Amino acid sequence: MSKKLRIKLVRSPIGYSIRQKHTVKALGLRRLNHVVERPDNPAVRGMVNKIPHLLQVEEIEA
Repeated sequence: MSKKLRIKLVRSPIGYSIRQKHTVKALGLRRLNHVVERPDNPAVRGMVNKIPHLLQVEEIEA
């Protein structure tokens, strides 16, 4: 089975750099406490590692 990441936006990107805001948007997160599921691959992991202070991440089995 492939793994997925459940990603939740727990802090607002207001006050952070424009690159971090774009990363939040690229992950598909729109508002606080919004949760999305993304495949566990190096591209998504890289985005998550750039903004760990804004997110809560959980690995799930798909």
